[in-house]
Amino acid sequence: MDIINNKVRWGVLGYAKIARESLIPAIRRSTNSEFYALASREAIKLTECTTKFGSVKTYVGYDAILNDPQIEVVYIPLPNALHKEWVIKAAKAGKHILCEKPLALNTAECSEMIQTCVDNKVMLMEAFMYRFTHRTKMVMDILNSGVLGEIKFISSSFRFLLTNPLSIKLKPELGGGSLYDVGCYPINFTGMVADYAENVAPGGAKPIFCHASFVKQGGIDHLFSGIIKYKSGLTASINSGFNAQKRVFSEIIGTKGCLEVPETFFDTTDPMTLTVGETKTSIPVIESDRYCREVENFASCIRTGEQPGFSLNESLRNAAVLDSLLSTND
Repeated sequence: MDIINNKVRWGVLGYAKIARESLIPAIRRSTNSEFYALASREAIKLTECTTKFGSVKTYVGYDAILNDPQIEVVYIPLPNALHKEWVIKAAKAGKHILCEKPLALNTAECSEMIQTCVDNKVMLMEAFMYRFTHRTKMVMDILNSGVLGEIKFISSSFRFLLTNPLSIKLKPELGGGSLYDVGCYPINFTGMVADYAENVAPGGAKPIFCHASFVKQGGIDHLFSGIIKYKSGLTASINSGFNAQKRVFSEIIGTKGCLEVPETFFDTTDPMTLTVGETKTSIPVIESDRYCREVENFASCIRTGEQPGFSLNESLRNAAVLDSLLSTND
């Protein structure tokens, strides 16, 4: 622990793009955290990091960083297929863990990871950074106002054109595919709204039906479309993809109104549109610092013992929905 300012010391396992461009800068911007150490299997990446960010402890290999007693929490941006291994190792080393989405490749992995963290008395959170934006807060405020009435339908998409043929997102052995990479966001958004619609705790709304259609190539899906139904009658249409123009958009439709949510998972100021009857209203959105807010929330919980802003019950539900969708043979 940093005795002088009580900042939480972070170690990062891997110098992935999201780590160097988003999470490490967010840790450095935060008020309660310190970027303390980086581990990489490639020495050249450690050099790149110190050149970019200045003095920081470096370790060749991931095991070594877990043995550093000064590190309280680790961030894991490794390929999806490596999440389980390194979450479990970090938990057994007594480190709190922020792990990139999807937390696990299936429900069995997710359950084992969570139980290991419970057994070792460390916190674990899946890094759905969009949950810490003003946009998401405003969506929930609008839902809670009741202006949309009873929620009947959700549509949510996250797609982009992937042009790098060497991307790990295209490697099945590393947990590639659009559903794992970006489709998990619409799944989570849908679950968040379903929890509101069914008036249950986060992660409590369970789908009663899931069906998916995939366009696959090279062992991974390049296009996913799915239908999810809940016992309340709420139906959701979700999709993701690597093979077409970027599109990040959601809408929530109720008996009284409709809310359109552009750039659903980002920090931007793109306004939302609320339609009630024939009246359309533009809803301004404040720009957010989603990664910094995520870091500060998790670090604060480490200090206070409060539960993180994103629930492990939701992570378990996300994993179960992924299992159901991936079991579809279409």
